Amino acid sequence: MPGMTLRIAFDNSYARLPERFHVRMPPEPVGEPRLLALNDALAADLGLDAAALRSPAGVAMLAGNAVPEGAEPLAQAYAGHQFGGFVPQLGDGRALLLGEVIDPTGARHDIQLKGSGRTPFSRMGDGRAWLGPVLREYVVSEAMAALGVPTTRALAAVATGDWVFREDRLPGAVLTRVATSHIRVGTFQFFAARRDTEGLRTLFEYTRDRHYPDAETLLDLLRAAVNAQARLVAHWMALGFIHGVMNTDNCHVGGLTIDYGPCAFMDSYHPETVFSSIDRHGRYAYANQPQIAVWNLAQFATALLPLMSDDSEAGRNAAIEAATEAVHAFADTYQAEWLARFRRKLGLAEARDDDARLIETLLTRMAVQGADFTRTFRGLVRGSAAAEFREPEAWNAFAADWSARLAAEGSTPEVARARAATANPARIPRNHRVEEMIAAAVAGDLAPFERLMAALAQPYAEDAALADLEAAPRPEQRVQATFCGT
Repeated sequence: MPGMTLRIAFDNSYARLPERFHVRMPPEPVGEPRLLALNDALAADLGLDAAALRSPAGVAMLAGNAVPEGAEPLAQAYAGHQFGGFVPQLGDGRALLLGEVIDPTGARHDIQLKGSGRTPFSRMGDGRAWLGPVLREYVVSEAMAALGVPTTRALAAVATGDWVFREDRLPGAVLTRVATSHIRVGTFQFFAARRDTEGLRTLFEYTRDRHYPDAETLLDLLRAAVNAQARLVAHWMALGFIHGVMNTDNCHVGGLTIDYGPCAFMDSYHPETVFSSIDRHGRYAYANQPQIAVWNLAQFATALLPLMSDDSEAGRNAAIEAATEAVHAFADTYQAEWLARFRRKLGLAEARDDDARLIETLLTRMAVQGADFTRTFRGLVRGSAAAEFREPEAWNAFAADWSARLAAEGSTPEVARARAATANPARIPRNHRVEEMIAAAVAGDLAPFERLMAALAQPYAEDAALADLEAAPRPEQRVQATFCGT
C-alpha cells in the first residue's frame, strides 16, 4: 500500500491483547475512492485534522487503500446468539478496527472501517457494504447522537468506485465508525464457548478498565452493564426507536447502540411494530426490546459464571444466584428510567404513583387511533396533538386527564409544553425520507443526504422550512420493511 503523510496518534490497546482475540490484517483496497461525507465536528472532538482527512492521503485511509503509520488493523473475534440460536464464531466479517485514538479529554475511541473487505470471519460474505446501508447508518447513528442516545458514531463515508452484488449490482461504500469500544456480549461468549477462562479473565479486566473502572468485581461489572442497557433501551422506547436485530453480538457491554442494520423509528405507534425483513416472528418488535435486553444480559451473566465461582456445587449455586439477582435488577432500573423519560415527554415535573397508568392510557389510545409517535408528542408541545388522531376526542379525553394531573402538581399545560419541548423531537430520521435519500445518492445526488443531516443535527429546534421532513408518510410512502444490508 502507498505510504502516507497523514499523522494520527494511535494507541492501540486492543491490538495488545493476546492473538486469539483478533486477526491482524490490512483492509482490501478499492478501485476509485471518493469522499462522500466527513463529520468535521466529530473529527475535532477526536483531535483529528479534518483537512488532513479530506486530503488524498486521508481519503485513502478512510477507504482502506492505505494504512497510516501507527495503525494496526485487525478483525475482532466474537460469538453470538442470532435470533436465539448460538453461533460460536462470528467476528468482524466486513469490518476492521484500524486503531484507537485518545481524544483531548482523555477518552479512548475505536476507529473502524466497515465494508473494508473479507476477513477470516466473513464466512460466505464478500466483506463489502453498499452505499445504502452505509448512508443509513451514518444518518441514523448521528441522529441518535444528536438526540442524546449513547451510540457509535459516523466519521466518514467513502464511495469505493466498485460494485457489490446483493439481489442487484449496487455501488460500494465504506463507513468509518467511531465507538468507545466494540466489545459485545458476544465477545465474552466467544471465550466462554471455548472454556477459555484465561481469555475471559483478560477480557473482563480490559472491559473493566475501559468502561467501568470503578467495578472491583465481576459482579460489579455485570451490574453496571445491566444498568447501562436498561437506561439505553428506555431511551430507545421514549423515541419510538426499533433496533431491529438485538442479537447478543449486537449488544454492547458499555451500553452503546451498535450495528444499525434494519433499524427504524416508528411512524404510527403500535407496540408490535416490526420493520426488519428477517424478523419474521417479531422477536425484536418495539415492545419486546426490554425483555430481549434482559435475555441478552442473561447470556452475558452465563458467560461470566466460570470466573465467578470455584468448582464446588455451593460456589456455582452462589454465583448463579448472585448473577441472576443482578440481571433481574434490570426491571427496576428500566421502569424508573422509562417513567422518567415519559414524564418529561408529558412535561410533568413531579413523580406520582399513577403516572404509569396515565402514560399507558395515552399509548393505548395512540395504538388504537394509528397516531404518529413523534408527531403526537411534538404535537403536545405545539398544541396540535389532536390532529394526529382519527377521532380527536380520543386525544381530548386524555388531555383532560393530563390537565388534571398537571393541576395536582400546581402546573398548567402551557408550562408543561415548555418543559416537554426538550424531550420531544420535531424531527427523526423518517424511514421514507431515508429511503428517498439513499435512492438520490445512488443516482449521484447527495443533496437530500446533506439536508437530512443538517435537519437532524438540531432535532428539537422549530423550523418551518423543514416541515416536509417532519410529516408522516402518505400511504404510498410507508416503509414496511428494512434490511440489514449485508
